[in-house]
Amino acid sequence: MGDCYLLLGPELGEKQDEIDSIRKRCPGAETTTFYAGDTPVADMISALQNGALFAEKRLFFVKNADLIKKKDETDAFAGYISKPEPDTTLILISDETTISKVIEKPIPAGNKKIFWELFEERKTAWVEAFFRRQNRDITPDVAETILELVENNTESLRQECSRLLLFFDKNEKITGETVEKLLAHTREESAFSLFSRIAAGDLAKSLESLRTLLGAKESPPAILAGLAWCFRKLRDYVLLCESGTPNDFEMRKIGLAAPKARKDYESAGRRYTFAGVNQCLALTAQYDIETRAAGGALEEILMDRYVCVLIRAGSK
Repeated sequence: MGDCYLLLGPELGEKQDEIDSIRKRCPGAETTTFYAGDTPVADMISALQNGALFAEKRLFFVKNADLIKKKDETDAFAGYISKPEPDTTLILISDETTISKVIEKPIPAGNKKIFWELFEERKTAWVEAFFRRQNRDITPDVAETILELVENNTESLRQECSRLLLFFDKNEKITGETVEKLLAHTREESAFSLFSRIAAGDLAKSLESLRTLLGAKESPPAILAGLAWCFRKLRDYVLLCESGTPNDFEMRKIGLAAPKARKDYESAGRRYTFAGVNQCLALTAQYDIETRAAGGALEEILMDRYVCVLIRAGSK
């Protein structure tokens, strides 16, 4: 009997670990990846229902599954999930925490998981444990410094922490001050610096930052993933503001400890409503699909347009 899985949420590292675990249970599987909103649902279902030509097992990924919303599309997926092909494993993936209930309902409860963003204390513990496993000595401020400058999912943290190790001798103590200098030097422009300019509503500097990133061969999907993370955190900040005046403790709970980060989110909070933030997240998912489909020179044009629309979208 075929399997169907639903993997949701913004914590990319733990989600990828789960995907890797499923892959290991499907050795030699023929793998296909679809992006919802890019490939028509009818084509996805047709591919799922056709047997494998060169492999005994098939593994299908459907990313951005939250974008499948039309009734005929959700009904088609629900119909397939209720009776999947015996040689096929289907994995539906989204950074959001919900998708269509019609699609979700027939998926076995044990095959549905939401990977929530880690609480601040778990993020700190994760960074500290990473360096401990590498037998590296760090000062107490290293974890907080990294968490303020790196996208807070374990996939991004693992990449940046691994890269930082290259700059230190094995017996050298790693300090927060040195880490901050290294990250600032090696990441002069990033999705975070771009978000800072978007938060300020500075279109010219936002486009300049974007062009620098693209010129450094940063891929549009990576830039969009970083901005999506920033806007999800902005959504938490806006909700916090709507519930009352945010204090230091509450700001730290949503990962805003550094003065610079707080300044950026305060600026963005003055420009965007809660509905506006959700609109920005929807636009980010839309342009992720469009840039993947376009490729080449069109990517730059699409990304320029995305930043222009993003700055206007949902502004107060």
